[in-house]
Amino acid sequence: MTTVFIAGSITIKQLDAKVQERIMNIVHQNFNVVVGDADGADTSIQQFLLHLKYPHVTVFCTGKTPRNNLGQWSVQHVKTAHRPGSRAYFTAKDLAMAKLADSGLMIWDAKSTGTLSNVIELLKRKKYCWAFLDKLKTFHAIKSVDSLESLLAYMAAPARLQADEKIGLTEKLTALRAGEQQMALLPHDTLAAH
Repeated sequence: MTTVFIAGSITIKQLDAKVQERIMNIVHQNFNVVVGDADGADTSIQQFLLHLKYPHVTVFCTGKTPRNNLGQWSVQHVKTAHRPGSRAYFTAKDLAMAKLADSGLMIWDAKSTGTLSNVIELLKRKKYCWAFLDKLKTFHAIKSVDSLESLLAYMAAPARLQADEKIGLTEKLTALRAGEQQMALLPHDTLAAH
C-alpha cells in the first residue's frame, strides 16, 4: 500500500482548506500516512486525521513516548545515538519517514529548515512531494532540483542564509544536481534493466 509522509513547519498551527482537501484525497485513496509527533503542523495534521477518524496512521517519534499522538495510532519509535533534544535527535524520525514513504506532502512557511530538509530527503531518494507554501496558499510539485530551486525562490535572503548554516543547503543542492546529471548520462536501457 502507498505511504505518504505528511509534515510541516512548527509555526503552522492551522491547516489551510487546500491542505485539508489534499489530505482528504489521500484518505479517500486509503493510503498509509506517516506523521511526526511535534507541535505545530504535525499536531494540526493529527487533529485533522483524527477528525476524519482515519485509522491508517503511524506516528513517528524519537524517545519512549510521542510528544503528540492525538488518535492513539500505532507508534514507530526511531532509535538514535544523538543527544536527546538536539536537532539531529529529532531529525532521525524525519529521515526514517522519508525512507519509508513513497511520496510526501509538506506544508512549508518558506523558512523552516526541518520541512525543507524533508523535501530534500524525499527528492534525494527519488520520491516526489507536493510542497504547500502556506503564505501564498499554493502547491508546488517537487520532482527535480529545478523544481526545488523554484520553491527556494520564495525564501527571503535571511532564511536562505539560515538554511545554509543549519542544514548546508547549498551543498545539498550541489549534491542533488550532481546526482541528477549522473543519472542523465546513463543510457535509458541501463536504467530499465535495474
